[in-house]
Amino acid sequence: MGSISSAVRAAALVTVATVGGCSSDDHTTAPLGSDGGSSDNGGGSSSSGGASSSSGASSSGGASSSGGSTPPPTNPQDGLPAGYPDGHATIPAAGQAEDVSSPTTIVGMGTPASCTGDAFVAAVAMGGVITFNCGPDPVTIVLTSTAKVFNDKGTKLVIDGGNKVTLSGGGTTRILYMATCDKAQVYPPGPGDCNTNPGVQLVVQNITFVDGSAKGIPDGTNNDGGGGAIHAQGGSLKVVNSRFFNNICDDLGSDVGGGAIRKLDYLVASGAGPARPVWIVNSTFGGKAGVGNSCANGGALSSIGVSWNILNTLLSENTAVGHGANSGQGGNGGAIYNDGNEIVLDITSSLLENNKANEGGSAVFFVSNNKTGSITIQDSITRNNPAGTFETAGLPGFYVIAKAPAQNINSQILR
Repeated sequence: MGSISSAVRAAALVTVATVGGCSSDDHTTAPLGSDGGSSDNGGGSSSSGGASSSSGASSSGGASSSGGSTPPPTNPQDGLPAGYPDGHATIPAAGQAEDVSSPTTIVGMGTPASCTGDAFVAAVAMGGVITFNCGPDPVTIVLTSTAKVFNDKGTKLVIDGGNKVTLSGGGTTRILYMATCDKAQVYPPGPGDCNTNPGVQLVVQNITFVDGSAKGIPDGTNNDGGGGAIHAQGGSLKVVNSRFFNNICDDLGSDVGGGAIRKLDYLVASGAGPARPVWIVNSTFGGKAGVGNSCANGGALSSIGVSWNILNTLLSENTAVGHGANSGQGGNGGAIYNDGNEIVLDITSSLLENNKANEGGSAVFFVSNNKTGSITIQDSITRNNPAGTFETAGLPGFYVIAKAPAQNINSQILR
């Protein structure tokens, strides 16, 4: 198991009276459960005894309109378990789940009703390690405002659902938002500008995300487009033992993407991107008909300037619904859309099937613009990813521009 920083461990030992204006080293372990007042920055107030009681609505990175009727809620119990059952890759220490035995904040007080969206938003605003106490049965927490990460609340934020918690955007709201270059979230301390600063490592594990929506959030703003479940610019991201069903972003856009996850980095030093990859471990994106994720590009995952390590993971029934490719309104990367320069995509012991793209790369769209990037598919299977309007010869379901042909190590890349 990975370790938690000493700053986060110390957080559980200190009691404060309020949430706002505190650093990540100033929070006691506290249940969050009852409703309360609102705040324009996702913060909240604390009740007597140090237990934070509420969160307010979030302004930036928040609710988005789909421009139509909201579909019926997704039942997470209908989805497949987390991970590819035949995936047996050994997980490096950096990709393993984090220790949550000493949480900073516990959302809920033992009942489903105590686990509110406002309580979760407040917990994320405080940072640290978040767990849940919502009773013995699975629970779905519906958010009406986005949970936003503050960059001055410590260097690691861990959210662990204990394999019982589902976070829902209700078909209207992005679920999680992190951006090192959003001034409203406070620029991260330390050297370097907001693009190159390490920022916060966001870790989500043992949890399900459903019905997140980033539709209608303008691309090119601080909120930025893409990422119905998680939008992360800067910092780093790790996803372990988690599930993503029916998350969406805009249907049209040349670069917007990531129905489930959108990750952006603007690292300029040689080797910086590959040294700070996203980890996707033992997780499921879609998995069966009716619960896939979708966006203009990258039905499940989308990134610019980002490297990825994907292990023991199932990506299926995800769709890139745009059209016209990059010169038009998208449609690239049914499951995965990667764009940038020095980027690396490693897919290990995973299954990609039944993903669709209207244009290129029904399974994977990978473009290293200066041809310094690389892609490796090891001990994996890709199949039933139908051809769009273009793909790389000999790689069904893939469109690849890289420094060398995609490396296939003991994988089956099938039509």
